[in-house]
Amino acid sequence: MQVVQLVSLVGFLVLILGSLSARRLRFGFMLKTLLGWAAIGFFIWIVVINKERIGSEFERLAVSIGASEPPQVAQGETVRIRMSPDGHFWARATINGVERRMLIDSGATVSAISEDTARAANVDFETGAAVRVSTANGTVDARRAQVRSVTVGPLATDELTVFVAANFGELDVLGMNFLSRLKSWRVEGNVLILEPQGSPV
Repeated sequence: MQVVQLVSLVGFLVLILGSLSARRLRFGFMLKTLLGWAAIGFFIWIVVINKERIGSEFERLAVSIGASEPPQVAQGETVRIRMSPDGHFWARATINGVERRMLIDSGATVSAISEDTARAANVDFETGAAVRVSTANGTVDARRAQVRSVTVGPLATDELTVFVAANFGELDVLGMNFLSRLKSWRVEGNVLILEPQGSPV
């Protein structure tokens, strides 16, 4: 995806250069104009590929100055997760003690993690059974593995099945096989509420 964006940026700059050349403008003026557009394009490209990180930093700043509620709050054993600006619910979770930002997706039957996350968390996936997984970007080849422990705040579960694939990129997902182990999960307004087994009604 980043390669496509970079190629598009280069193509855009070539079009600008061609347009300026057609007008027979001075070389110095064309060079300054081209460098100016290159700087603007490069800045936009950097913002696009780092939009999640930039959004997280702004969110952290807003929370620190009291302008926004924390995205994830534990009230006793219940976890409340506020919807992100992208319209999704992201949990701060740990996989075998390794912290990750994970998308909570009730449309995913089984949780899924990237190969980088699997290796960081010492998840043995390379000998796991091969599976075909349907994603938003099509069907990908993955491996079935077991995660020793997954926690989201005070919520914890053991021996959770996950799918691991390189094509997941940096995306880690908590699916229905995690949510089904809870007493309940529901959305109220823009907040996802996760309740553990045995929590009071």
